[in-house]
Amino acid sequence: MTFAYRVPLRVDRSHAPAYSLVNVSDERLTNLRVTLLGSGMLLPISTLRLAPGMALTVVVHETDPRSSVLVVRWFRPNGEEYLWRVVF
Repeated sequence: MTFAYRVPLRVDRSHAPAYSLVNVSDERLTNLRVTLLGSGMLLPISTLRLAPGMALTVVVHETDPRSSVLVVRWFRPNGEEYLWRVVF
């Protein structure tokens, strides 16, 4: 049986075009990767671990951010992989 899982990240948009992905859970996220789909530019970003309360900042170079989607991928401590799409 699969249970609902709340996305463990919050996006801080207050310093756009720099966006911070904050781990708001009490789990350590591993192999976190961020990519951008669309016409914008973002250097692919990855980090081995994102501890609870920590943030990863990405800078999106885009004239109209609404035309792009940020894709975040991570693994939970149990090894399950998750993907989350973020629109601006």
